[in-house]
Amino acid sequence: MYEFPSNYQPILSARETERAIVSIKEFFQMSLSTELNLTRVTAPLFVPAGTGVNDDLNGIEKPVSFNVPNIGGMKMEIVQSLAKWKRLKVAELGLKPGFGIYTDMNAIRPDETIDAIHSLYVDQWDWELAIDEKDRTVFHLFDIVKKIYSCLKRTEFYIYDRYSMLEPALPEKIQIIYSDDLLAEYPNLTPKEREDKAAETYGAAFIAGIGGRLPDGSIHDGRAPDYDDWISESGDGHVGLNGDLIVWNSVLKRSLEISSMGIRVSPESLALQLKERGCEERAQLAFHKKLLEGGLPSTLGGGIGQSRLCMFLLRKAHIGETQVSVWPESERDACKKAGIPLL
Repeated sequence: MYEFPSNYQPILSARETERAIVSIKEFFQMSLSTELNLTRVTAPLFVPAGTGVNDDLNGIEKPVSFNVPNIGGMKMEIVQSLAKWKRLKVAELGLKPGFGIYTDMNAIRPDETIDAIHSLYVDQWDWELAIDEKDRTVFHLFDIVKKIYSCLKRTEFYIYDRYSMLEPALPEKIQIIYSDDLLAEYPNLTPKEREDKAAETYGAAFIAGIGGRLPDGSIHDGRAPDYDDWISESGDGHVGLNGDLIVWNSVLKRSLEISSMGIRVSPESLALQLKERGCEERAQLAFHKKLLEGGLPSTLGGGIGQSRLCMFLLRKAHIGETQVSVWPESERDACKKAGIPLL
């Protein structure tokens, strides 16, 4: 449960908030596009079921689905993210290493926890970058993380320049920490508590290595086996070529994940990760077969939460202040008592 701040008052009015959301989204996506050489593409809201293209996130979430009578009753699924679709798109466009795509991704995640930072509706910038095989390293991943962080910093100043009451809070540089090192530092804390400690200490951090087994046999957080590469050796004693970008939420006094990203699975790591998760049958799905046969380029990609970024930059106490969704009556009552105006 998230504890709302006492005597909470939004810094911006409802109208100012709506205008600021537009400004943040327009500025950030242009900054991201130019920083990473990304071309904007149009994304699907739903994809055919049974192809392996839709994402299972942690591997257990079930997507919203429906049948289409005019296409022989074909079953469609509302996307939960676009990690695999983007890789197919990069291949289709024939993009060279160093160039990629980004898109507005709107999803429904019916199994999502509903609280101050989670909702059924997900809106994010999904991006995917073609890379050389030699760049399948944590070092290249960290270079991209730093570029994305630069975009966050620029956007923070852009909003401050227009709303002087929203003073910048992000540190000059982002701290990179491996999940196994974080475990060693705080062995008696849960993964979420460890993230809170890291975010409070550094202001902004990239937690590397999400999904693979830690020295104590646990995992920092769940990851599906078929998009990020979280099992292969990275060459420096750690495992995993992915991670989460978190910042310190000074309103809620908790860490806030802004982005998840990683180098995508190779045919070898996909086979290993499917076995690790006990779902080797997925190898027969169309997407997975194409990848295992070497039919997809090496890519690096991720998602950046739009509503969460707006929530952070505008110092909001609830994600419902920067997006419209559906909330349990108990959540609405709690927000009302705390003075939090949901959109």
